[in-house]
Order: sequence, then structure tokens, then C-alpha cells
Amino acid sequence: MDETHVVTCFVEHDGRVLVLKRSGEVGSYQERWAGVSGYIEPTHTPLQQAWEELGEEVGLDESDVVLVREGLPLEVMDGQLKKKWVVHPFRFHLGEVKKIRTDWEHKDYRWIRPQEIKLLSTVPRLLEAWENVK
Repeated sequence: MDETHVVTCFVEHDGRVLVLKRSGEVGSYQERWAGVSGYIEPTHTPLQQAWEELGEEVGLDESDVVLVREGLPLEVMDGQLKKKWVVHPFRFHLGEVKKIRTDWEHKDYRWIRPQEIKLLSTVPRLLEAWENVK
């Protein structure tokens, strides 16, 4: 089974968490809700990749958000894709709400209460990833 390391970033503001609906153009889990996420490049640490994904996917940088917590990696087995994902979760706090600018990887976004994650059709184990950083 192929092992792939990814980051998932939760951006929170005023008790709500940003979730993004993946577009039909991404390689996996199309039309599912997720955090800001991406493959960890070989030259990057998980935290470096988290910052890069925040900039690319939603237009946020270190002047917009503060790192609150880095969680323990979470293994997600996907037999259908024959892949073991190792998810490195992060939680960031957005000080001032600003319009989120999404890229081609997402078609929608919402600010939700964390307990609402379980009501959405999400990427595998998104709620557990949140639990790792709350």
C-alpha cells in the first residue's frame, strides 16, 4: 500500500472552522468537504507545507493567521485507492475575518461550528483530524 504524507489545516475564527468543498478537478475525494490540505513536498517540513497551502488555496499568510496547534499525525487507510494517508493536522486562528480566496481545488467554502463536521460528506476522518488539534 502506497504511503502519502499530507497536511490538513483548520482555520478557525470566532468559534467556527473553515471547511472547503473539493472540486471535481482534484485527484481524490472530489466534491467532499475538507480543511486546507495538500501533499507534503520532499523539501518541506509539515509546517512549511501548511503555510504554503494556506497561501495557495485560500490566500492567507503569517500576517493573517497564527499557528495554535500542531497535532499528532493520523493514519488514514483507503483500501479503494490502495493508499495510506498520513495526515499532519494543524490549527490556525484567523484574527480578522477576510474574504477567503479559493483556487481551482475548491468550489465552495463555509464557516461552521466544529460539531457540524460530522454532518458533512468529508474526506476520511476529518473530524478525527480536528479532534487532534482542538
